[in-house]
This record gives sequence, structure tokens and C-alpha cells, in this order.
Amino acid sequence: MPLMSEVHKTVGRGSKAVSFLSWALGVLACLWLAWCCAIGPLYWFGTGLSDFGWLNVLYMVVAFVAFFAILRSLVKFGRGRRVLPEYFRYRRERLRHEVAGTPTTVLGIMLRHLSDAMRSRPGRALHAVVIWVGRKLTRCTDSWWKLMLLFMVGWLWVPTTLLAAFGADIRSQIREFSWALNQWTGLKQPYIGFFSFVPMDIYPTAHYMWPDSPTYLTDQHNIVLTVFYGAVAAVSRFFTDSNDAGIVVLAVLQWLFAAFCCAATANRFFNLPWRRLGVGTFDFSHPERHDCWNMRDFAHPEAGVVPRPSRLRAGAKTRLAIILFFMVCPLAVFSTISLTKSPLFAFAFVWWFGVWYELHMTHIKAMPTINGKPVRLRKRSIAAFIIASSVMLISAKYAWYIIVFAFLLALCNDRKRWKTYLVTLLLPTVLIHGGIVALTNTGAIIGGDPIESRGIQLQQIARVAKYNPQGIPKDARKKLDKVFNLDQMAESYFQQDADPVKSSGIQSKKVSYKWRTVTAADMKDFNKAWLEIVKANPVIALDAFFAECFGYFNVTDLPYVSMDYYVNNDYVQEDNDWIHSYNHDWRDRVAGFAKGWGNIPVLGWVTHGNLYVTLTLLIGAAEVILRRWRSLSWHLPLLLLMGVMITSPANNFERHMLPVAFVFGFLCLQFWRESRNARLAASAAE
Repeated sequence: MPLMSEVHKTVGRGSKAVSFLSWALGVLACLWLAWCCAIGPLYWFGTGLSDFGWLNVLYMVVAFVAFFAILRSLVKFGRGRRVLPEYFRYRRERLRHEVAGTPTTVLGIMLRHLSDAMRSRPGRALHAVVIWVGRKLTRCTDSWWKLMLLFMVGWLWVPTTLLAAFGADIRSQIREFSWALNQWTGLKQPYIGFFSFVPMDIYPTAHYMWPDSPTYLTDQHNIVLTVFYGAVAAVSRFFTDSNDAGIVVLAVLQWLFAAFCCAATANRFFNLPWRRLGVGTFDFSHPERHDCWNMRDFAHPEAGVVPRPSRLRAGAKTRLAIILFFMVCPLAVFSTISLTKSPLFAFAFVWWFGVWYELHMTHIKAMPTINGKPVRLRKRSIAAFIIASSVMLISAKYAWYIIVFAFLLALCNDRKRWKTYLVTLLLPTVLIHGGIVALTNTGAIIGGDPIESRGIQLQQIARVAKYNPQGIPKDARKKLDKVFNLDQMAESYFQQDADPVKSSGIQSKKVSYKWRTVTAADMKDFNKAWLEIVKANPVIALDAFFAECFGYFNVTDLPYVSMDYYVNNDYVQEDNDWIHSYNHDWRDRVAGFAKGWGNIPVLGWVTHGNLYVTLTLLIGAAEVILRRWRSLSWHLPLLLLMGVMITSPANNFERHMLPVAFVFGFLCLQFWRESRNARLAASAAE
């Protein structure tokens, strides 16, 4: 007995420690969000942390209280407890009894009239219409092909009236492929020379990385996409003497891919097709475990089963809310035809996220079987997982980090299905990422410049050079002299974007990064020089860091570049052959409406990605506190995506938030389902 008592005490202390640490992480998440909200005004008006005052402290306290209240409500809801205080329940009961009798308050009289109106013939008819619409919506979204048809119809106006949306990236990709095609056909072109200017100099790749044998293809914008986009544009030029037709074809293909990805994932979350199709073995000794079958006769199990609607299938209101987001929100609408790598990655991630949900729901602890073996992933889902992973890998360089991280988590969480993860996650990563690395090492293509991943460091150096040039140590200045022109860095510095400091842009740009003359040996001392500068100017360095990333976690911050930019920028509206002539004014009106909606306080937040990033972070913190480790294991890639946002070259760049925004509705649905199970368990315990 004493031994058992000691064991219970040890377990109790361990549980309290885990609870304390999980709440500490939740508080840290709220503090980070509140901090980003508090410092926003400092950077909106061009100041910095040195001007942080009591007003910012008050702003931070109010924001923290709001975020912590949301987190606490999520935790209560997740545990099956009442979210609102008992007072509200008491008031609701009093109003209900008052309406049932003779109402004496203004609110009671209004509710009584509303109740009478609902019981009237028009009210009953309206209720019947709402029920009918809900049933029809559920029936129209009970399979992936119906959902895809719905997305295509809802988005049909986008490619037909806007044709395509794009920026500088696809033009650079087309230019790269054109130069490579000229080389393959025997046309001599300039390569390395001080006065030559080739595609690799626009988003500059240091010349020391170029192979001796001329090549004009780079992995700057992902080599597979560069070749595909460039080849389609080349075919378009062959038949129409213009790139425009090829660009429109690419936009339509991405539109179709977006509709398919959203439909496939919505089908998995709405309808749980693996249950309806009878994945796994039916356990006749525990029929209550399976909510997709009814036994014909419990006394005669040999009579078999009949299907019935799952109690876990999403209701009409949930389906409407998620579909409405994709149909109306500019983030999703404009992304369908925006030919830049982030939207393509985002839609592939949505598809990938849906397959993860199927894996989560068919885990051996979620769907027990007779023999205790895990449920095998459906063949179509295996194919979907492989293709989605591959598209992610060819569209974003950081995708392989996310996939490898997810693979390691899957091995810890679901070891019995390790072969599935090996084939669907690790194999595509090795083939695609490994193939690109091999092409780079053999000199067939030019790899991306490592300077691209050092945006935060560059911004910190440039801000110090601008605001405190005398504060740069002589040793650090000497180490950086062969890599950067510090005077040009100071002049090019823009706190929202690191591209000017990297000399990205057209030929007339300011040369702050000496990509033509820098060598690999010169770059070895870069980190040491950066560290010396940061130590000498810690406040300015922190200013540069926060100014480049605070907007991703500040719901009141307007995007630096929103998705409507790709609809009506100069590349679309002027610098092309005939796309600009098609519905020119209509594109301006559509983009202007989206911009105006986004500028409305509070109501415009739903059009901004940082709202969904903030709420996703709070849901993740709630899952940590609720110790939903299995759910958290396939949600952690969302946290990695937030890390990508922080290290990206621009602040509040909306396209980087697309993956998180697109899966937010599905994340909420899954959180609600798991919380529903907790509520049912709590009710049973009472």
C-alpha cells in the first residue's frame, strides 16, 4: 500500500508538471500575439522599440486579455464544459420562463413576438424551407465530384472574367526557359561578364555559383515549375506569337486543380468517406463503435448490415460556412488563378491536409478492429498523398522540411503504418528534392543563392547601416566589404521587404549585394560580421526583426501585398499583349472592392490571412493544454509554416499565409468533433 501511494503521488506530480508546462506554452502564445499587436503602431508610423510607451503597454494588456479569454474558452469547450459563466445560463432560463408566461421586459416581449411569429403559418413555412435547403445542401455535397462541380460553378466567373492573375515571378520563369531554349537551339548568348545581364541577374544568384558550362535554368522559382510554365509559354508563342494564351491556359489549369483539391478535402472532412465505404472490419461484438452501419437483426448477425448516415458527418451550417469562405473570401478566389508558387503550394497543402485527416481518423485508436491491426489507407488516398506531396515539393523549396518533419512525427505516432509514410512522404522527397540537388551539383541548373534565406539578417544589417552607421564595428565592416555595399544597403532599406537589400529587381536596381564579384570564401565571415553588428546594436536589430514579421500575427495590420495585387498590377493591366484589353476596368473594380472590404475595421479582418494565423495558433495552444497529442502531431506543420512566414523576406505578405487560411475551417471542424466526444463523455459521467 505505501508503494502504491508513492506511485500515485509521482503520477500526480508528473501530471501537474505537464499541465503547468502546457498552460505556460499557451500563455507564451498569447503573449507573442499581444506583443505583435502592441508594437504594430510603432512600425506603422516609422518609429521603433525606443518609443514603446504606456499606451503600447495598455494595448498589449488588452490584447493579451482578449487572446487568453479565447484560449480559455477553447480549452473549456474542448473539455466539454460550459464556456459562458453560470450567470448567462441563469438569465437564459429566466427569459425562457418569462416568454412561456407573460413577458415583462422589453427583451422578453420581443422574444415572445418572435416565438409567436415562428409558430405562425409563414414562420413554419420559412422553417420548412430552411430545413429543405439544409438537406439539399448536404445532399449536394455528399461526394467529391459534387463538391468539385459546386466549386467550379461558384468560381466560374473568375477565369472567365479575369482570365489570369500574375506578377513578376512567372515572367522571370518564362524568360529563363526562353534563354535556355535559345541555348539548346544553338543561339549564342552572353553568360558571365560585367556588362552582360542575364535572367540569373534579376533575382541575383552569385556568379560563383554558376557552372563553367553555360546554363540559364535556375531553381530560384523552382525548376520544375519554371520548365513547365516556360514550355507552355513557348508553345503559346509558337502558335499565337504571344505568351498570353499560355498564361491563360496555366491559370485555368490551376483553377481546376484548386477546385479538385478543395473538393477532395471537403469530402473527407464533411462525409468521412472511409467510414461510408466500410473501411476496416465490422466488429459485431461492439456495434456501437461504428456509426456508419446498422445491423439488420441483432439476433441474427449473419443477416448483415445496412448503411446509415454517420453522426459525425458535418451538418448543413458547417458545410455552408466553409464553402462560403472559399466562394467569397478574396484570399481563396484570387488564388485560384494567381500564377505564383504560393497559391499552388497552398491548394496542394489543402489536399495533403485532408489525407492526413483520413490517417488520423483511421488510426487504430480511432477505428478499432477485430484483429487489432491498423486500417490500411485507401489506394486512392495513397495516390492522393503521393501527388499532393510531389506538387508541394515542386512548388515551394521549404516543402521538403515540412514533409520530412511530418514523416518523423508520423513514425512516432503511427508506427504500424510506417510503410505508407515511407512511400507517400519520404520517397517523393528523395526523388524530387534529391533530383534537384543532383541537377545542381552536376551543373545542369543553377541553385538558389543562400542569401535568399537570410532576409532577417540582411534587414538587421541594413537598418543599422541606415540609422546608426557609426555603430557598425570596423571588423564587421571589413568582413562585409566584399559582400555588400553598406551605403547602398542603407539607402535601399525598406522595413517591410528585404528584396531591395538583396538587389532583387530589374537592371537599373541599386547594387547593394555584390553578387557579381562575391566568392564562397567571402561568405564564410558573413555570420560573424552579422553577430558583431547585432551585439553592438541590439535594439535596432530587434526593430528590424519585428518590423519584418509582426504583421503575420497582428490582426489589425493591413497586408503589405494582398492577393488582389495579382489581379490588377502593371504586369496584368499593361505589360502584355492582349490580356490587359480584356475586362480592364472590371479587374480594377473587383480588386478595388476586395481592397475596400479588407480596409474596413473588424469586418475586413476575415479577408486577411493574419486572422486565420492568429486563431490557428490559439487552437494549437488549446490542443497542447488539452493534451491531444495525436491531433497535434499532424497540426504541427502549420506551426512550421508560421516559421516560414517569420523568415520570409517580407512582412505580412498574404500569399505566405494561404495554406493556414485555407485549412482553418477544416481545423475548426476537427476541433469541434473531438470536443463533442469530450462533452458526450462528460455527460455520461454525470
